[in-house]
Amino acid sequence: MVAAPDGRVVATTDLLVEGRHFRRDWSGPGDIGRKAAARNLADVAAMGARPTALLVALAAPGDLAVSWVLDLVGGIAVECSSAGAVVAGGDTSSADTVMVAITALGDLAGQAAVTRTGARPGDVVAVTGKLGAAAAGLELLTAGLGGAEPAGRGERDRALAGPDQDQAADLASLISAHRRPEPPYPAGPQAVGHGATAMIDVSDGLIADLGHVADGSGVRIELRSDLIAAAPLVPVRSLAAAAALLDRPGEHWLRWVLAGGDDHALAATFPAETGPPGGWTIIGKVAEGRGITVDGRKWSDAAGWEHFRS
Repeated sequence: MVAAPDGRVVATTDLLVEGRHFRRDWSGPGDIGRKAAARNLADVAAMGARPTALLVALAAPGDLAVSWVLDLVGGIAVECSSAGAVVAGGDTSSADTVMVAITALGDLAGQAAVTRTGARPGDVVAVTGKLGAAAAGLELLTAGLGGAEPAGRGERDRALAGPDQDQAADLASLISAHRRPEPPYPAGPQAVGHGATAMIDVSDGLIADLGHVADGSGVRIELRSDLIAAAPLVPVRSLAAAAALLDRPGEHWLRWVLAGGDDHALAATFPAETGPPGGWTIIGKVAEGRGITVDGRKWSDAAGWEHFRS
């Protein structure tokens, strides 16, 4: 039984499919478990609630090693502990590939849930967490850097050993961000206490997810790249090093920040007169109109992850 002290529960669910959301040759079972839990726990925090419990369903091939499954479950438990939640139950089944389905529950502690629909013209837009790192890590792994060695890519796989020590550490941190995101769980309830009018977990991409807020609230969100691309929100040095190693042009790293996703930062809108609490970075404002602009122009590239895009 999971207690709901104020009589209300927030709930969210997410499905991870091997080959689509993770690869076993890129991530160990503990990291996969932590990532699976984090994706759901971050959604609870984005509603302003404190995570309380997860329900976990696992489908897997019959020949999957028991030790792999135990490490997966251990990763889920560790991430739950970091957010103050527990695993309350679940189910198992056989399948041709590994699939993890999680439902997360949270307690609002007497507060009203924050949704995507409350942003108002005049509000400021702010983010807490990290942006761009996970997307860069994914692109490094896709290029054969930092994961298992795909056939014919040995020289590029060893490129991580080529940069100087600091740069190698920067690149490794990006790969780690893809494997195991670190959502700022306490920031969700904290934002409620500072009057957040709308909030969302940045999972599909900053522009894509803030687009949901703009659509749901019937407003335009105006972002400024100079405010976004700054520490501690964006690890610019690490992203620039990854872009150079991958031979990406100019400020390609900014695309990871704006449309990469998978870092599970939190984005929210706040009344301008109060602003966000400490630890949040203001990146723009809410105005009359529709959609998203970056530096005064409508964003025309891909806004983020699309589940059914070929």
